[in-house]
Amino acid sequence: MKRPRLPAFTHTIRFRLTVLYSGLLFLLTALVLAGTYVAVERSGEAAPVTKQFTASKYVGDVYVGEIEGVKVEDVEAAVNYETLANLRRFSFAVLGGLAVASLALGWILSGRVLRPVRAISRTAAEIQATDLSQRIHLQGPKDELRDLADTVDSMLDRLDEAFRAQRQLIDDASHELRSPLAIIRANLDAVLTAEESDEEELRTAARSVDRATTRMTRLVEDLLATARRSAPALADADVDLATAATEACEEFAPLAAERGLTLQRRLAPGLTVIGDHDALRRAVGNLLSNAVRLSPPGTRITVSTGRTEDSLWIAVQDEGPGIETDDQARVFDRFWRAKTLTDTRDRHAGLGLAIVRQIVESHGGQIDLHSKVGEGSTFVLRFPASGGKAPR
Repeated sequence: MKRPRLPAFTHTIRFRLTVLYSGLLFLLTALVLAGTYVAVERSGEAAPVTKQFTASKYVGDVYVGEIEGVKVEDVEAAVNYETLANLRRFSFAVLGGLAVASLALGWILSGRVLRPVRAISRTAAEIQATDLSQRIHLQGPKDELRDLADTVDSMLDRLDEAFRAQRQLIDDASHELRSPLAIIRANLDAVLTAEESDEEELRTAARSVDRATTRMTRLVEDLLATARRSAPALADADVDLATAATEACEEFAPLAAERGLTLQRRLAPGLTVIGDHDALRRAVGNLLSNAVRLSPPGTRITVSTGRTEDSLWIAVQDEGPGIETDDQARVFDRFWRAKTLTDTRDRHAGLGLAIVRQIVESHGGQIDLHSKVGEGSTFVLRFPASGGKAPR
């Protein structure tokens, strides 16, 4: 047999709170009235008047007739009996009125209590993936619901920032990929449509396509490195900073020698941090890539490690062109490149230093930059000495 369908409001938290509040209040009042009734009942005997007697009445010595009378004890019992009857009627009336009043009061109070929850639900319903600007901004006392609303607002702030960064990354990546793709398309069209292309023209087109694909490959690798470091399942272990720096130096030593640069190492062993070995090696490698690419021939690049009171550090120092003071705060932005770099060989997408900062910050550290135009730059990667907070 199919059960009757209850109204929708009976399935709400407000209805359940109302019933719970009203039921508890009704039960408490019933217990108080019952206790009062029992106490009054036991305070004396209660019974209706059932025993009467007749007595002769005299006025002086003259007999005037018979009168009916009761004992004092029977009168007291009758008074108690009527009192208990009135108390029962009063209790039932109070309980009936209380049941109605408590339901109405419980409905109003539960509505006021759940008003912040409705505000949270309404804001959540208005939020879309393309618009995370809505906030609850709950006012009132600093209670649990206010904490919940503030927590949701904080979560929305983080989500908004994450989506904004994601959209910015997609826009920047699409912009950076558009240029090499256009180069590839133009060279292929020129070669395929020209019937009399000689061998030199084919080689020139091939070199252009090769440079464009190399740039695209580097950009994709940088994007994959950024996504990998953001992955929550990344496993960390003890990493020796000297080992990570040594491997990075070995990768760039041939290129540095080819460009006439001296790669000097000052690596102290035994400096261990908790992190991702490959990510730290890549961070040092990105710094060395910029240093080797921008340093003039005959200069020196120094890679060193060390310890302070509360941090461990890796530093990469070069004698390159340096960075303008106004640009130093922007060098770690994604896809940013200095306008002063006009070397046509600079095909980097501008993600290297952004990845370095992301890797360092994901390890609880920070990156410092010291640079003067014409004198070179020094990048210092600082990490907590024992997995604590980032050094200041």
